[in-house]
Amino acid sequence: MQFCIADTFTDSLARLTGDEQKAVKTTAFDLQLNPANPGMKLHKLDKARDKNFWSVRVSADIRLIVHRAESSLLLCYVDHHDKAYAWAERRKLQTHPKTGAAQLVEIRETVQEIVVPTYVEAPGKKVKTPPTLFDRYSDDDLLSYGVPAEWLDDVRTATEETLFVLADHLPAEAAEALLELATGGKPRVPQPAAATADPFAHPDAQRRFRVMADVEELARALEFPWEKWTVFLHPEQRQLVERDYAGPARVSGSAGTGKTIVALHRAAHLARANPGARVLLTTFSDPLARALQTRLNQLLVSEPRLAERIDVYSLTAIAQRLHKMQVGPVSLANRDAIREMLKVASRAEGNHRFSDHFLLTEWEQVVDAWQLGSWDAYRDVARLGRKTRLPEAQRQVLWSIFEQVRGQLNAEGLMTEAAMFTQLGEAFANGKSAPFDFAVVDEAQDVGIPQMRFLAALGGGRPNALFFAGDLGQRIFQQPFSWKSLGVDIRGRSRNLRVNYRTSHQIRMQADRLLGPSVSDVDGNSEDRTDTISVFNGPPPTIRLHKSENEETETVAAWLCEQTEAGVKPHEIGIFVRSAAQLERAQAAVERAEMASKVLDESGDGEVGFVSISTMHLAKGLEFRAVAVMACDDEVIPLQQRIEAVGDDADLQEVYDTERHLLYVACTRARDHLLVTAVEPASEFLDDLNV
Repeated sequence: MQFCIADTFTDSLARLTGDEQKAVKTTAFDLQLNPANPGMKLHKLDKARDKNFWSVRVSADIRLIVHRAESSLLLCYVDHHDKAYAWAERRKLQTHPKTGAAQLVEIRETVQEIVVPTYVEAPGKKVKTPPTLFDRYSDDDLLSYGVPAEWLDDVRTATEETLFVLADHLPAEAAEALLELATGGKPRVPQPAAATADPFAHPDAQRRFRVMADVEELARALEFPWEKWTVFLHPEQRQLVERDYAGPARVSGSAGTGKTIVALHRAAHLARANPGARVLLTTFSDPLARALQTRLNQLLVSEPRLAERIDVYSLTAIAQRLHKMQVGPVSLANRDAIREMLKVASRAEGNHRFSDHFLLTEWEQVVDAWQLGSWDAYRDVARLGRKTRLPEAQRQVLWSIFEQVRGQLNAEGLMTEAAMFTQLGEAFANGKSAPFDFAVVDEAQDVGIPQMRFLAALGGGRPNALFFAGDLGQRIFQQPFSWKSLGVDIRGRSRNLRVNYRTSHQIRMQADRLLGPSVSDVDGNSEDRTDTISVFNGPPPTIRLHKSENEETETVAAWLCEQTEAGVKPHEIGIFVRSAAQLERAQAAVERAEMASKVLDESGDGEVGFVSISTMHLAKGLEFRAVAVMACDDEVIPLQQRIEAVGDDADLQEVYDTERHLLYVACTRARDHLLVTAVEPASEFLDDLNV
């Protein structure tokens, strides 16, 4: 008998207490071992429309709803007695007549109300009824998108006001297709399955049902908290994960579209499809690498041997390990030491023109990044990503400074990260055996020039060797540069994810205003954001301007109290500020609300019972049900210090772009609720963010 679990079961299980969850898991194990065991206390639900729904007694009040057929047993839902029965009485499991996918469909007659707004004609004024959205589509069109037949009439009468309410009652593939149609897109229509095909094997079904091979797999899976991404993949995501690529490939998408999910599953797929191969799963920072490792452990709980062949490290950490093995031990110079060397060399050269900030960025982004080893190389370099114009005479002064620093590093036996990556890449290019067959890179938009050169050498031009996941709109650490010039050409192998699972429609729509409809890289690859859709609705973001910091504190404190009264737990709330200088403002608001807070470090680990506070630069990889972005004042974002450090007006655009990206990253950490506050005069970015 085929034993399956549904995403509705995982969702409902997560809402129970710890003790209740343990009891449910024990019952699930017993069902897996022997579904016909008379001690299971199965009870057929007479009032359910689907006669294959049964309840299983877990405890005095907890009931597990299962769908029991001749060849399959599906765990569908778990809750307290009355709620569990009510859920089953409103649903049925069926195979869609057009697509062939298994669907848990809500029975239309059990839904009390679909149309939420009521239009009343005021005296002397005629109220215009909103136009319907889908009445021009045929039944066959709507069925091809996975709309259940009994919901066709409701779909035809849907308006902009009722669409999200309706979408909550439909299978995910139908809801997503309708949302895309409503925003001017054209959904992709899957090929209908053969009449004899397993309805649970359909790509749309696999996003909500998972077949459990044995008790061991179920036991290992239940050791971890349930998260949808660890079990279910969207069909478009699955295609990207399992596709063969002739060269380097990249998956893009706005915040919340599941790029990290795809990266994780891609690493697992490569290891699974290539027995004996080793896979590197990497990203640009240690905290993000630790988060990837945790998620990979959850994903591969039933395949421990597979996990042994996937190494998860930050790029710097893996490069240090490989350099020690392939070239020799390395001592890295830290940034503060290099900054001091540049200051000393600058004073020795009598430099009065170039600021310390300019010297450091010119060193990091040009000289060190491209590993320029001679005056001729520096004189002729195109300085991609650096727009400040430098006549030859000024470059000569700068080169004298940089040459002193290079000499001091050599004398002290120190190496920069860029030099380490470059040496390692040269070793692989010159015949050293690469220890990895494949590399999967998350948050690829913040990978720098030396790291990309290293990855290009690691991939060696082999098919499927390099896979990148990232969002150009979230680039906050690196200058733009040409991947193609370093041997990583993704043209024709770049795809965008379009379905946003994390952020509500309202928050996503407003946050996207910070970036525009599309973003492009130096090589001309464009990421179109206009066809992205969110799968759930929510309240619009709130933007508040204040006369003083005290007034802002009161506003945020009141908002925090509102969230907790509405059932949001403290650890489900995050507060972000631009820099460490504004952390005290966030802490004051939490204290005013009489709540506890924790300022996050690079580990990004929050704590139950505490509101998380963080700078925007540490927001990557985090998400919260409710987010407040505070202190969005003029001269705070964009940061005045960065603007003042610009040596040429042409460099301002890069500063403004990355500052916008920072605010975008912070805002899109929110799932359901977003508050943005500032003390007047406010940041000019709020004019774009506001409706």
